[in-house]
Amino acid sequence: MSKPATTGSRDHTVENYRRAFLLTLVAFIAVAGVAAWLWWRSAFNPMIRRGQPAVTSETLKPTTEPTASADGASAPQADTPLAPIQLSPQRMQSIGVKVGTVESKGISDEIRSYGNVQPNERRFAYVQTRFAGWIRQIYADATGDFIEKGQPLFTIYSPDLVSSEREYLLAKKSAAALQQSAVSGVADGAASLITASKSRLLQFDITESDIAKLDQTGEPITDLTVNSPVSGYITEKNALPNMYVQPDTKLYTIADLSEIWVFAQVFQNDAGKIKPGDPAEVTVDAYPGQVFRGKVDYLLPQLDMATRTLPVRLVFANPGLKLRPGMYVNVSLKLPLGQRLIVPDSAIFHSGTKNLIFTYSGDGNIEPHEVELGPHVGDQFVISMGVKAGEQIVTSANFLIDSEAQLSAAAGAFMPPPPGAGQAAAMNAQAPTQATVELATVPSPPQKGSNTIRIKLTDQAGKPITGAQVNVTFFMAAMPAMGMAAMKTVVQASDKGGGMYEGNGALGSGGTWQVTITAQQNGQTIANKQLSVNATGGM
Repeated sequence: MSKPATTGSRDHTVENYRRAFLLTLVAFIAVAGVAAWLWWRSAFNPMIRRGQPAVTSETLKPTTEPTASADGASAPQADTPLAPIQLSPQRMQSIGVKVGTVESKGISDEIRSYGNVQPNERRFAYVQTRFAGWIRQIYADATGDFIEKGQPLFTIYSPDLVSSEREYLLAKKSAAALQQSAVSGVADGAASLITASKSRLLQFDITESDIAKLDQTGEPITDLTVNSPVSGYITEKNALPNMYVQPDTKLYTIADLSEIWVFAQVFQNDAGKIKPGDPAEVTVDAYPGQVFRGKVDYLLPQLDMATRTLPVRLVFANPGLKLRPGMYVNVSLKLPLGQRLIVPDSAIFHSGTKNLIFTYSGDGNIEPHEVELGPHVGDQFVISMGVKAGEQIVTSANFLIDSEAQLSAAAGAFMPPPPGAGQAAAMNAQAPTQATVELATVPSPPQKGSNTIRIKLTDQAGKPITGAQVNVTFFMAAMPAMGMAAMKTVVQASDKGGGMYEGNGALGSGGTWQVTITAQQNGQTIANKQLSVNATGGM
């Protein structure tokens, strides 16, 4: 009876061990979870590790989003606004301002390229026979020779052709004998036989002159002479003496060079300007001073992947056969654009994603206008939209004028002072500053993103000033060359006691910021300080 009791005790001990293991495992998972949470918080919130305010979700927004100030107001980062400006004659002269006029006139673009002369494939002639036979004698015996139309190429003997000639002669002889026959239809049948046999000879491509020779001699032509169908150069010759030929044998290829092709290479960004029928000119070093005029025939569809150029086929008349296949030529394509508005390319100012022109209305008044550009022709731009013919425009010093316009717009972008501030400002302009201003940031130096701004105000005796309204404005001018618009952040610092004022604001970029600190008390400005600070972080 003691054995079962021992077994029950052992089972109870195992159960206790199992419970202890499960409790230990649960406690370990809980501790690991807490440790992981603490590690994640410290890793992704470095400000907490330093004992500084945490970066909120507003700080993590992209710089392209509106920047929120301390009071919830947003400063959208749009394209830099521009404002009209007025310059004195001395200022215009010192920065080198020049004035031009928007013109309307007929213009044409020109594309210069290179090309190679090739035969016109539409003017190739291929010499073949329509019957089998043996070549007897060769007259045109060299590739590259020029041959006139009708000039003999070779002679050929064909049993089939001779048999057809005999049939024709026999039909003529029979028709002459049966012409006086009294039997109805005999004479007509003989005439039909002549017509059929003659048609067979014509199908063999026998000329009328050869048939006339048959009629004259009454004997078949055993050695038929084959003549050139066109005038041109022999580019391919396969005929040999005593060679047996079939109808599918290509014996000669003759190129008519009275009209030739030129294949010019143009870059793909110019392909949209060219259309069939546009005039073209060609010059060759072999003929100095001579210009060959033709036109665009066709734009080939396949782009050369190595050179990124598109072949354009031009067609030219070739009097005197001066342009030979394979010649390297200089090509000029004339592209008429019609009546268009044009300005010098120096009048265009590229500001980020915009193209600007500054119009001049006299007395130093300059105003920016956004324009839409057409093609660039020589040293001029075609204007599709934005200005009118006859308007005066600035053609130099555009970069300096753009800076003046941005500063003018930035000055107008600040909030207007409260009522009565004008009188206070006049008084303050005559009185010295009543307070000393000290700026501090957390972190120091400030960074791209969220920052704590602290201002300390003391009077001339060094005592803290309380109950003031303190505004801190951060401003960064636009950088068109880098595609960045102007940025501004306004922070309203609240009174924390003891002359300390504090507020939070987000900077949209690292770099140099212009800071303006203004403090007002009882409707009067007691401090106005301007300084520059460098923020860390990327653009």
